[in-house]
Amino acid sequence: MIEKKRERNSAGERERRLYFAVSLFLMLLINRLVFPLARLFTAGAEHGNLSLPADALIPFLPWMIVIYVGVFAWWVYVIWLISGFERREADRFFTANLLVYGISFLFFVFFPTEIQRPELSGNSVWVFFVGLLYRFDSPDNLFPSIHCALGWLFWIGIRGRKEVPFGIRLAGFLLGIAVCISTVTIRQHVLADVFGGIVLSEICWLLAAIPALRRRYGAVVDFLMRRLDAFLRRMTDS
Repeated sequence: MIEKKRERNSAGERERRLYFAVSLFLMLLINRLVFPLARLFTAGAEHGNLSLPADALIPFLPWMIVIYVGVFAWWVYVIWLISGFERREADRFFTANLLVYGISFLFFVFFPTEIQRPELSGNSVWVFFVGLLYRFDSPDNLFPSIHCALGWLFWIGIRGRKEVPFGIRLAGFLLGIAVCISTVTIRQHVLADVFGGIVLSEICWLLAAIPALRRRYGAVVDFLMRRLDAFLRRMTDS
């Protein structure tokens, strides 16, 4: 009896690890594809600027780069956390994630925008890292802000989950807000991008509740999980 329970727990933990690995891979893959593909379609196109007078009042805080970049570690943790949820709810979250990227891609292509970045001055470590970010991330593909959309979505995914400790849910909410603030204080986005990202994440969360969309994601993940599991077992046996 105890041995069978251990086997079930072991199988469940293995399935969770496979689900986590595949879902993280799909997120990283689409993140890697969306931005350069959008730039291919908009090369030479006129880009709008959604800056508002209120944007000029926001201080430039280069130290916020810590939150802007550091939140990726939190996102990986939440992906692991949600990978342990009931499968239907986990599929909904990751479906919403992919919808955020897909809809954002359409905006990037048909409504391209750009931002005017400040001239960096000073020799602090924060200015140095912001400079690196500017060098490797061009000031386009802005509306809606995927960074803000994901920051908010990664809170949505745990906000109603009673099995998740309150402290973690609170941290998710605060980090969601902090990420949005970081995008405008290091001049990666403007306020319109931020609000667009938040609204998009809420819309995608609602759309992801549609069974057909959720099941389609689940079918893709199941296929990849089987392939990954077979590969790992062959590696173990060899």
